[in-house]
Amino acid sequence: MKIHQGVDMVKASRIRDICERHGGFVSDVFTEAERQYCFSKNDPYLHLAGRFAAKEACLKALGRGLTGIDDTLAEIEVTNLSGGRPVLQLSGHAKKLGDRLGISQATVSISHTGDYAVSTVILAGEK
Repeated sequence: MKIHQGVDMVKASRIRDICERHGGFVSDVFTEAERQYCFSKNDPYLHLAGRFAAKEACLKALGRGLTGIDDTLAEIEVTNLSGGRPVLQLSGHAKKLGDRLGISQATVSISHTGDYAVSTVILAGEK
């Protein structure tokens, strides 16, 4: 089995600034379920930062960066199980990248402290 790993850290105030300057950022990058979850929290920008970090960590694990990805960020969705554990779901181009790597398992962890959110993603596959 081959392991692919990515990690990313995002400053919540930076996400807040981007949202204030670019009105479509939230709807372009986050799914409806992600938006509902984050905006149900006292500090939605900290939770948006955590999900953005998870998306970027996932791209790194897939061997990609942010350049030339178009709508791929919205194709990486972070939802939560009933106990609160985050789960990754890939669709579209992101899923195709995962399929090429033979990804059969994905784990994501998100942590927040102060104005920062950090996430790590581990993808496991046969190729």
